[in-house]
Amino acid sequence: MTLHSLQNNLQTLVSKNILCKAFGIRLVNNPAVVQLAKNGGFDALFIDLEHSTLSIDDASQHCTAALQIGITPFVRVPYQCGNGYVQRVLDGGAMGVVFPHIHNKVDAQAAVGISKYPPQGHRSMTGQLPLFALKPTPAATIIDQTNAHGSSVILMIETKESIEKVDEIAAIDGVDVLLIGSNDLAIELGVPSQFQSKEFRSALEAVSAACKKHGKVFGLAGIYDAPEIQGWAINTLGARFILAQQDSGVLAGGGKRCADELTRITQS
Repeated sequence: MTLHSLQNNLQTLVSKNILCKAFGIRLVNNPAVVQLAKNGGFDALFIDLEHSTLSIDDASQHCTAALQIGITPFVRVPYQCGNGYVQRVLDGGAMGVVFPHIHNKVDAQAAVGISKYPPQGHRSMTGQLPLFALKPTPAATIIDQTNAHGSSVILMIETKESIEKVDEIAAIDGVDVLLIGSNDLAIELGVPSQFQSKEFRSALEAVSAACKKHGKVFGLAGIYDAPEIQGWAINTLGARFILAQQDSGVLAGGGKRCADELTRITQS
């Protein structure tokens, strides 16, 4: 991969007002799953190191495979994992980091700080990065290209405080996406799994408004196979980044459909 082929699908698609569809990986450590996600029509990966036993090495292998075939890899890190952990994820090939449980502008500023090289942030420099095909690359090029295209900052909005302070979070320079963490947010609002409730929908409307005001991307995660609410988020609220499904959900759902169909045939 040459420098000029460095492309962030999230940025490219959003600039054209097109939805960026992400596929979640939380169980499968074989990087062949990346090719399957690409074949399925997904634009990005959501590699989950918060709710999984995947290692940083697993994530790096997925990221490297993704970079080679043009699907953009993002990695969700564990809550309060520390700057060193985020650094290793980025050095391993992630083109952006998903930060869970963002509460306020201080959290947002910290996320930007560790994701970007100086002067925008304080990420430490190293050489032969996966983003540049492990080739020796001038530091100025790494800084310029990575800060601009290879270090998306995706903040998860999933607490009461984050809803109350969503405007100040969205105002932080360097933040790219405010991503609804649907399950945790609904629980925090006292309406677990009630995604059609007034409380949950009002919270999403507030985040959408803040994104539009400050030029950020509105994203949705945690709601799968629910076209009504997904359609509302996309067509009414303007969501342009969505975690569409995860490997665990595809395996469970697909397997059940196959087994149910065989049971139906047997009993007919």
